[in-house]
Amino acid sequence: MSTLQFIVDNFNEVMYLSWEHVWIVGMALLIATPIGVVLGIVITKHEQFASRILNGANILMTIPSLALFGLMLPILSIFNMGLGKVPAVIALVLYSQLPIIRNTYTAIKNVPPSLVDAARGMGMNKWKLLRELEIPLATPVIIAGLRTAAVMNIGVAAIATYIGAGGLGVYIQQGIARVYPEMILSGAILVSLLAIIVDGGMALLERIATPEGIRVQRKLSR
Repeated sequence: MSTLQFIVDNFNEVMYLSWEHVWIVGMALLIATPIGVVLGIVITKHEQFASRILNGANILMTIPSLALFGLMLPILSIFNMGLGKVPAVIALVLYSQLPIIRNTYTAIKNVPPSLVDAARGMGMNKWKLLRELEIPLATPVIIAGLRTAAVMNIGVAAIATYIGAGGLGVYIQQGIARVYPEMILSGAILVSLLAIIVDGGMALLERIATPEGIRVQRKLSR
């Protein structure tokens, strides 16, 4: 109850920190999406790079976020951007790459060969094939990758408060420093709530983007 009271008493600040958190995650996804999707498409056409790119993205995911912030600090300090939102957004862009690249690659590789052959038979070149067949069919799976990246980044962004990025992690950081359980719980609950809302919204988007034929096929296969 006291946690709820803390949120009510600090409602304006809660809204501001929530907006800051959404901004960091949204900006990172906005930058990460074209990079990841393009890389995912490229490795479907150049298989020799697929394992290298996917392994590279996988390795990035294994670097602890605080260590990544520390690694970027001396480099970004040259441009006077070692702390704050810039390193946070860069870190989230890097962490987003694996789910986006992997889902794009998998989705395009799983387009039924019979459809690809039929499209080629109709005279489609590789760009038209990609634009009018492969990407539309792959879109729901690509959105699923974005959904994974978004939810994961909401959690990582909470840690970015330790480098001055702001966001809802401020309550967790300050609550720990001040031994203030209500503040810590408020931060944790709000971050979780944000992740649930974003996950639900992305799930809805994924459903809308799924062609009717694929939805019927999934229902029949159950």
